[in-house]
Amino acid sequence: MMRPSRPLALTLGDPAGIGPQLTAQAWRSLRHSGEGTFFWLGDPRLIEVAVPVTRIETPEEADAVFAVSLPVLPVLCDAAVIPGQPHPRNAAATISSIRLAVEYVLAGRAGGVVTNPIAKHVLAAAGFPYPGHTEFLAALCDMPGEEIMMLVSPQLRVVPVTVHVSLRKALEMLTTDRIVSVAETANAALKRDFGILTPRLAIAGLNPHAGEQGLMGEEEITIIRPAIEKLRARGIDCLGPFPPDTMFSNTARPTYDVAICMYHDQALIPLKTLDMAHGVNVTLGLPLIRTSPDHGTAFDIAGPVTETCRADVSSLLAAIRLADGMSAYREGKKS
Repeated sequence: MMRPSRPLALTLGDPAGIGPQLTAQAWRSLRHSGEGTFFWLGDPRLIEVAVPVTRIETPEEADAVFAVSLPVLPVLCDAAVIPGQPHPRNAAATISSIRLAVEYVLAGRAGGVVTNPIAKHVLAAAGFPYPGHTEFLAALCDMPGEEIMMLVSPQLRVVPVTVHVSLRKALEMLTTDRIVSVAETANAALKRDFGILTPRLAIAGLNPHAGEQGLMGEEEITIIRPAIEKLRARGIDCLGPFPPDTMFSNTARPTYDVAICMYHDQALIPLKTLDMAHGVNVTLGLPLIRTSPDHGTAFDIAGPVTETCRADVSSLLAAIRLADGMSAYREGKKS
C-alpha cells in the first residue's frame, strides 16, 4: 500500500474530554509508522506541554514535520480548559474545528476528517442546532439527510437503517425505499473505500425469528423482502431477512461483508460486544471520508495531557488508520 498524498484532519472534539490526550498518544504511536499522517485542528496550549508541537498555517505543511512534531493548525479555546469540566464558551472552537476540517477535505487539501468525541449537550447549550457530528457534516456538505452511519471493527461491519431516534419512531421510519437507499450506499462505499469488488450484504429482520413467516410480525414480508428483491434486481448481492439473534454468530459473520440492520441498537450492540476498543464510526453518503472513535468524551477520566494516558487510544488509532486506508483506495494507491 502506498501512502495517501494528503494528510488527515483530526478535529478538536470537546477540549475538556479525552480528545487532547488521545491526540497526543495517537501521534506518539504513528509518527514513525509511515501511516496515518494527520494534523490537529485544536488548541496547541492543551498539548504542547507533553509533545513537541509545530504550529502550521496550511495542511500542506503537516507531512514535513509529522515525524518529529505534532502539526497543529491552531483553533483556540475561548475559556480556560479544565479537564472533565466542559464549558459552553468552548463550543465555538469545537464547531470551528469541524467546519475547517470539512472545508479542507472538500477543497482537496486533506484526505479525510477524523473527529474526536464531542459532548452533544454542551454544544446544544451553546445553541448548536444539530443532533451530532454526522448531521452537521451533512449540512456542511449541503447534503442534509443523505448521511448514513457505518460501524466498523476487525470482526464486523454494520449499517443501521434508522439511527438516533426512538424505537417507536424507527418503526415508523422503516420503509422499503429507505432500506434500498441505505443498502445501495453501503454497497457503493464497500467498493470505493474498502476495495471489496463484489460486496455481500446480509439484511437483518426486524422481529423475533425474522417474523416467523408472519406469525411474529409482518414487516419482513411487507417491507424488508421487497427491498431485498429490488436490490437483487439492481445487481447487489444480498440475502435475508436473517433472524438478528443468529446472524452475528462466529459462523455467520464470515459469510457477509456488512450487516444492514433495521435500527440503532440492533447494529451497535453486537459490534460493541465483539470489540468495543477497536470500533470505528464511519459516515457514508457524503463527498468526504469521515471516521470517528466509537466512544464519547469520557469526562470522568479526562486529565491534563501528559506522557501517560488513562484513556484507551485504540479506537482513535483504528479511526485514523481506517481513514488513511480509505483515502488510499480513493486515490487508487491501495489494492
